[in-house]
Parts: sequence; C-alpha cells; structure tokens
Amino acid sequence: MRDYRSILSQPQWRIIDQSSLGPQFQALQSFAMDDTLCTTVGSGLSPATVRSWVHHNTIVLGIQDTRLPFLQEGINFLQEQGWNVIVRNSGGLAVVLDEGVLNISLILREADKSIDINLGYDAMLGLIQEMLHDYGAVIEAREIVGSYCPGSYDLSIDGKKFAGISQRRIRGGIAVQIYLCATGSGSNRAALIRDFYQLALKGEQTKFVYPVIVPDVMASLSELLKTDITVYHLMMRLLQTLQHFTPMLSPSQLLPEEVSMYEQNLHRVLERNNKALG
Repeated sequence: MRDYRSILSQPQWRIIDQSSLGPQFQALQSFAMDDTLCTTVGSGLSPATVRSWVHHNTIVLGIQDTRLPFLQEGINFLQEQGWNVIVRNSGGLAVVLDEGVLNISLILREADKSIDINLGYDAMLGLIQEMLHDYGAVIEAREIVGSYCPGSYDLSIDGKKFAGISQRRIRGGIAVQIYLCATGSGSNRAALIRDFYQLALKGEQTKFVYPVIVPDVMASLSELLKTDITVYHLMMRLLQTLQHFTPMLSPSQLLPEEVSMYEQNLHRVLERNNKALG
C-alpha cells in the first residue's frame, strides 16, 4: 500500500476554517458544505481542500440510530439536556460534538491519485500523528470496544479513544472526516450516549447490535496528554503540519459557483434529516 504522504503531498491545500463560527453554525450546514466541496474537488473546480469546523451542543446520529425502538424517548432526553439532535448522511453511529471537539475534513479528488478506503483513513491517521508527534505519545488506530461510534480507525492513546474517522465519497470526491476531542471530559460525553442508548433501547433485542458504552474508555487529548490542548491549539498544529506537505496554503471561502450548489445541498440535507427524525 502507498504511503499516506503521497496523499497529503499536494501542490496546493485550500483551507476553509469554520472552527470559530460559534453556536449559530449548525451541523447540517457542515454536511452540505462537505457534499459541495466533494463535488467541486472531484470535478477539478477546486484544489484539494482541508475544512475545519466546530459545532456546539450537538448529537449527530447515524442512520442505524433512527431505527432504535424508543428513539423519540432518547431524543427527548438529549434535548432536555440542552443538545441539538440531527441525523448525518453518512455511515456510523451517534457522536458528540461540542466546543471542545475539532472536526477536520480532508477533501480529495479520486481521479488524481487512486485512493482506496484504507489509504484515505491512513492519510488522516498520518496527519494526526504528525500534528501530535512532539508529545511522544503512541497513537493507535484500532476499534475501541465500549466507545461510541466504534470502528477500526478509532484513534487512541493508552487504550482510550479521543477521535474517530469516517469517509464519504461523492462524484469523484472523497471527504475523510475526523472528530478530535481536544478538551473536556471524554467519559462524560460517552456517558451521555450510554444514557441515550439505554432510553432508546430499553433492553429490547434488535437486528442491529448497538454498542454498550463504557465511558472510561474515552478521553480528550487534554486528559490523555495532561496538558491544555485547545481547539485553537490543534488548528495551529494542523496548519503547521500541512506546510510540510505543500508549498501553498490558500485560505478560502466558498466560490460563487459553489454557493448555489451548497444551498441546494443544504435543502436536501434538511429534508433528509426531517424525514429520518419523522
């Protein structure tokens, strides 16, 4: 398999930083944004793009979560705790997003370099390892049983998960997405999802096996590295690391031709979300 550096090495990285837009920036807008960028990067209209984003007090459910037998009770519980609840348009299960969680999307054109699924994941893993290299911690990629949204590319230190990676592919574009728990309590986030599943399942047997959440297997980077690692701190490390892989970082907003595409995608994402939540 090719080295992940072949993917991160680009003649230009376009940077769209949405990490400080505040509580009014909604997660459904993010999904519409990545769908738009997948299309324009995939078609060659845009160079390879890194988008960073933060959402406040949001629980993002996966499609499988919408099949929980007592879903509405689970959602009511989350909303009573002050959380917004949405359903994403890609795979996976429930995750927690708040102001202490930095999300990064690497958006690549598949036609430029044949990128299989594992190579996409390895590129994100390699990026995070380089960002955190000087802390000396060993970052592993393997499923952490007991975490929320478990997968083979859970990122952990000393067996405790701090990040999860997913992928979405649209029209020749690939979005490799990660959430990084920077600050706050990883176990408190996990306990929230544990309580959601307990209320939404009530012990019923279902075809799909939902994870049994063990809060102690999750932590933030600040907890794991025993130092204050903020979202802003990770953003600076992201940009510094990307400079090793490209001669040009280009801060950007949506292009005029992308804005109308984004509005169409947002309408579609909103409709799908409303349908999924009934």
